[in-house]
Amino acid sequence: GDSAARALRSQMLSLPSNAPIPQQFAMRQQLANLELRLGNEGRAIELLQECQEVLDTRRMAIPPQVLSSIEVGLHFQRAVAYMRLGETQNCCQRNNADSCIVPIRGAAIHAHQQGSREALRSLAFVLENGPKNSEVWYRAIWLYNIAKMTVGEFPDGVPEHWRLPEETFQTTESFAEFSNVALDRGIATFSLAGGAIADDLDGDGWLDLMVSTMDTAGQTELYLGGGDGSFRRCTSEAKLVGLFGGLNLLHVDYDNDGFNDVLILRGGWFQGGGRHPNSLLHNNGDGTFTDVTFDAGLATRAPTQTAAWADCDNDGDLDLYIGNETTPQVAMASQLFRNEGDGTFTDVAESAGVLNDRFAKSVVWGDFNHDRWPDLYVSNLGQNNRLYQNGADGTFVDVASELNVNNPQRSFPAWFWDVNNDGHLDIFVSSYADDVAWLAAEHLGVLHDAERPKLYLGTGRDGFVEASERYGLSSPIAPMGCNFGDVDNDGYLDCYLGTGEPEYHNLMPNIMYHNQGGERFVDVTVPSRLGHLQKGHAVAFADFDQDGDLDIFEQLGGAFPGDRFYDALFDNPGFGNNWLKVRVVGTRTNRSGIGVRLHLVLETETGTRSIYRHVNSGGSFGANPFCQTIGIGSAKSVKEMAVYWPATDETQFIRDIPVNQQLDIVEN
Repeated sequence: GDSAARALRSQMLSLPSNAPIPQQFAMRQQLANLELRLGNEGRAIELLQECQEVLDTRRMAIPPQVLSSIEVGLHFQRAVAYMRLGETQNCCQRNNADSCIVPIRGAAIHAHQQGSREALRSLAFVLENGPKNSEVWYRAIWLYNIAKMTVGEFPDGVPEHWRLPEETFQTTESFAEFSNVALDRGIATFSLAGGAIADDLDGDGWLDLMVSTMDTAGQTELYLGGGDGSFRRCTSEAKLVGLFGGLNLLHVDYDNDGFNDVLILRGGWFQGGGRHPNSLLHNNGDGTFTDVTFDAGLATRAPTQTAAWADCDNDGDLDLYIGNETTPQVAMASQLFRNEGDGTFTDVAESAGVLNDRFAKSVVWGDFNHDRWPDLYVSNLGQNNRLYQNGADGTFVDVASELNVNNPQRSFPAWFWDVNNDGHLDIFVSSYADDVAWLAAEHLGVLHDAERPKLYLGTGRDGFVEASERYGLSSPIAPMGCNFGDVDNDGYLDCYLGTGEPEYHNLMPNIMYHNQGGERFVDVTVPSRLGHLQKGHAVAFADFDQDGDLDIFEQLGGAFPGDRFYDALFDNPGFGNNWLKVRVVGTRTNRSGIGVRLHLVLETETGTRSIYRHVNSGGSFGANPFCQTIGIGSAKSVKEMAVYWPATDETQFIRDIPVNQQLDIVEN
């Protein structure tokens, strides 16, 4: 909110004219930062100019080294304010399909260039006068190159000694270009960071979209899909008006009635100030939702942005784990809510041994050891991660250290997936290298201490092997919202990472990794035109237009009130491969099919091939449809598909399946 800014404005009004110069300077500089966070760029720039004037009155009395340090910091702050002004005047007020996508080109080049031009002037001052190879110097290098791009002068307009290597924003990799069609489809919600669900929420068989925002005055929105890529806003009809706030969203049919319900998570990052109740929305099956949070026993108040559903006791209904954020100031144990089967839940985290008591940023379920009991991975920011192995008796044991899957220490999103189609679940857990200084240093070939993400390849019952470097996933990255799906229908799962950090200077492109044959990942951000610079939050892979390939929805926007942005929907141009959609419906297993395993056997020109899928909603921040869109390359049919139902430990077989269709499979 604006309480800190209002208080400081009041203090400045009552500040006597003879107040100490350092106090006048510090208050103006602090208020400039607060005004910028609120979106008041003009006022922030005025205050920074006043800071410069105050500094000039004492220039002769300040030791040169101290003066230089102060001026470098002031100019960097000024550059950030002007760059944000440029974003507001161009990317926000003149938004188009190409806005903020690197490399910036065409209609995305700024028409109003004052912001970028003034930023370049101050960034040049930082680069000329700041300590070389310092954090602020690397930040300035990065932003200077981005600012030059916004005025159409990259790379030639960047002095060679400040120019990032060409491969930073160019590539020899080829990949089809996606296009941002959110404005055309009417779903470019303008908001702060939030969640997203892509699935059928009204029971008509078409994919819909629900979007939230962490803004406590921000409306949760529902867009019903028409099956052809079109959407219709139905927030009011669904009785969602007045439902505010929510950093993340999840969906599931928790009561097995055939309709997807919704869980809204709130309070993440805000510690004691984040004690907001979550919301469980029951889908009434008539296009409306009812808030049943208190009746269900889920109305606890703890800061969180991560949760996951699974049938952890294999009784046929879905249980819920909520990863709360414990700090030295606020102890908030995580919670495991057992589904009682009557619409209510009971917290059994303590008896199950899964309290965690750490700063949980991602929780995901997956049966890593093939014993049919879902296990739980917890990514903790700043502490060891956990892998809770399910004991099949209502208890869990943390085996993360034993199996060497407890890093990175500064981790954020995570998920289970099968990257190499060997039938074993792998774990991706990303580090959170949340500063463009590390990004610049990496591209300049400078050694730095940013943590790298981890890719743990599952070996079955034996555990995992760390393979991030071998798979090309060892660059410093800062994903928040992200997800995975097979965008080119080659049968291997790709991933899209929505990156960023609240501070305005951390403008970093979101990242698209292409899985090449289950052997390595290649960064195809540039050729795919998916490198959006705005803060990337919830990501969902879904075939909204029913053409057989996965489009990518991304909820965009930052944490500060002035950092709202338009959501993006990247339309998949198609890659010419075949596909099969599989929707499983549990009768004794949970109806959503979470935890069901699919094994497809294909006959190809080079021989028999297997593809494996694990039914869930994807990653930890953004929800894919439960209906699996499975790429099968050039195969003309699926020879056999095995469907494993964990609640009953039974396998169902379907043979000789034609391609390019949706198959609905009911248990038994």
